Amino acid sequence: MKKNDGANDNKRGRRLTRRAVMKASLALGAMASTGSLAAYAASPGSVPQNSPEKGKPVRMTTWHDGFFFKDESLVFEILRVMAKALEHGSDIGESLSTAFRIKQKEGDQQALLQSWYEEWRKLGERIEKVGDECLAKGHKISARDAYLRASEYHRSADFYLHGNPKNPAILELWGRMESCFEMARKLSIPTFEAIQIPYEGTMLPGYFCPAGKKGKRAPTIIIHQGFDGTIQELYLGYGKDAVRRGYNCLMFEGPGHGSVIRKQGLPFRHDWEKVVTPVVDYALKRRDVDSKRIALIGVSMGGYLAPRAAAYEHRLAALVANEGILDNWSTAYDRLGMKREELMKLIQDKPEEFNTMCWEAAKASVTVYWGMTNGMWTFAAKSPAEFNLKQAKMTNADCAHLISCPTLVIDSDAEQFFGGQPKKLYDALKCPKTYSLFKTGEGSELHCQEGGRLLGNQVIFDWLDETLVGVKR
Repeated sequence: MKKNDGANDNKRGRRLTRRAVMKASLALGAMASTGSLAAYAASPGSVPQNSPEKGKPVRMTTWHDGFFFKDESLVFEILRVMAKALEHGSDIGESLSTAFRIKQKEGDQQALLQSWYEEWRKLGERIEKVGDECLAKGHKISARDAYLRASEYHRSADFYLHGNPKNPAILELWGRMESCFEMARKLSIPTFEAIQIPYEGTMLPGYFCPAGKKGKRAPTIIIHQGFDGTIQELYLGYGKDAVRRGYNCLMFEGPGHGSVIRKQGLPFRHDWEKVVTPVVDYALKRRDVDSKRIALIGVSMGGYLAPRAAAYEHRLAALVANEGILDNWSTAYDRLGMKREELMKLIQDKPEEFNTMCWEAAKASVTVYWGMTNGMWTFAAKSPAEFNLKQAKMTNADCAHLISCPTLVIDSDAEQFFGGQPKKLYDALKCPKTYSLFKTGEGSELHCQEGGRLLGNQVIFDWLDETLVGVKR
């Protein structure tokens, strides 16, 4: 019986693989021709919230659809830069005039991405010189603001370069970004500290923003990014607001992030508790940290990483997953309209066919190209197939029930990367939990509330205030 069952399973597996190849080819073709959001919306089980009927998705026109650029990745990235104007990390006119020049290259993906690199780089260099001139004349506030803007523009110039990890511009731009930010940090009031955190024989870089007087213990937020963000962005997006609200804020880079992937070559790992535990150890050694009121926030793909860490690190008093992710690999199989095990078998049985389909899709979609090349780089994968198999390890399905601290799971109507995942994570939790949805029309409905940071931070920090107030010191 066992032998016959196995034979039948093998036959079913062969039929499944042929069907999977056809399905993946069609879905990747849809991604290439219309952008990954369209392919995602057309996937079974992932009907957009504004669809009137399952199986008949309807894309409503919103304020961000086609904003300045046709491809959703560039739309998001220009909003990402502009949003930092809130904390003097960019300026609207500088950003839009740069985007206008880049837009002239639409229709030729290679020329478009080359222009993205060149135009942001030129702007970064120009504003960096403004910072130098202001500092030389003793205008410290003007210099600080210019260095913050230049830092962000250098970061943006680097964004689409990762298809060739050996490109010298990657390290060059990163160095200029860090240098400008460091100049701004030294000119900032209130001051904040550059830190180094011991981790497996090396050090993880970070920043620590103190809430109040030196030596006074305060509730502390530990926060990290996900697939592509930086700690410099965390300072502008969360750090300054945390301090204003009475929190210490510890921002750090782990494997796969920022300078850790660029300078140390350490890729992402699925067992993120091995990263967060040393950070908690570091925090607990500080005299300004209230050991009973430490919260962890994971941003973007950090919405997988942080819950994974919290499942095994129980010294945390609260957890925020922005956006929540139960299965990080869902970005692949959901958008292809496939089951997890179906895509896994396809990649294992026919890796070269899968690689070919991915590269073909990437030729016609900046979104697909960027996600694949950045993923291969930050996961230390040599092919799309290898990247997907490594990413497949990132699931909280088998450990979400172990999280014990109160948890805030954030979702967004226009979530373009992890649609449906926040609710799945929320449903899997057994701890005290809160689900918060940013709705279409509120202005904060994009991934991680990009462009709507004030409302986003209001929800996050108000929840933390209410959650940590009852924790015994």
